[in-house]
Amino acid sequence: MKIFVFIFLLEQILASNPIDVGIIFTKAGGNDNLIEKFKTCVSSILKYSSVDLNLYIIGDTESQYIAKNVISKIKQPKINVNLKSIDADSLAKKMHDLVSKMQNHFSHSPTSYYGDSLFFLSIGLHKVFSPIINKIILLDSDLKFKKDISDLHALFSNFSETNLIGIARDGQPVYRHLFWQYRKENPDTRVGSPPPDGLTGFNSGVLLLDLAKMRKSELYNQLLTHEKVDYLTKKYYFKGHLGDQDFFTLVGMEHEELFYVLPCQWNRQLCRWWGEHGYADVIDQYYTCNYDIFIYHGNCNTPIPKDEDDNEYQSYFIRVKDDL
Repeated sequence: MKIFVFIFLLEQILASNPIDVGIIFTKAGGNDNLIEKFKTCVSSILKYSSVDLNLYIIGDTESQYIAKNVISKIKQPKINVNLKSIDADSLAKKMHDLVSKMQNHFSHSPTSYYGDSLFFLSIGLHKVFSPIINKIILLDSDLKFKKDISDLHALFSNFSETNLIGIARDGQPVYRHLFWQYRKENPDTRVGSPPPDGLTGFNSGVLLLDLAKMRKSELYNQLLTHEKVDYLTKKYYFKGHLGDQDFFTLVGMEHEELFYVLPCQWNRQLCRWWGEHGYADVIDQYYTCNYDIFIYHGNCNTPIPKDEDDNEYQSYFIRVKDDL
């Protein structure tokens, strides 16, 4: 009986601790489309959340101001939200050496969309974020939650001893395409092949980062070196353009054990671009997700399904543009 009481009390204590959540929100000034996406993302998180949140907005000064304005107009949730601003420029300076190693391999150019330092943030967040934060959920802003974010956070408990990062497979054959030369030379490879048995590659729109384990992992930190990155890119003939998810994908080809694969319903990517550009015959092998959806991801500007009560939540944003 005492054991059950102890477990119950422990669960209550853990449940009372705020969840750390980061959202990358940058270059929002004058970008109405991005602001609308952010509204949808944050309002849906707060709509379903049953736990208090430390919400980190990672972006430039103007974007942080817009984010605060947006959040102030959301229907007040029954939870406490501790809003924290993280300056993108400051993080970029701290990560300069690391990012410079990655940009040559995983972006078209440092000035391209995914060449921005923030799109490599997750790779080295354990080095620059507060050491008292051990676990964080890191999100893109083009998401819509249909489930309590505490249920997403609970997936940390499914990590094995070696898992550092929770991340979903990419819902398209993008890495089948990018690894074409390696696949040609290795016809029986799992690299770039579809689920459930293939090494499909990852999408970083929803990330569970165990920062404490990332800090301690000798293997992971060795993989961040120029020598290791250069070795892997040459071995797999890889040149990416999608920032952090390219790095995680490449590392996953050699070290599956570092990753916990999120079920597809926790990052239901809606984009089917590759199905219209040469891969119509295989797109459904990557895209299919026959489960109740917990997070919609409107990647490549794909519309996200509407809910009946969306207008109720969106009505709190009517004055945002005027206020800005």
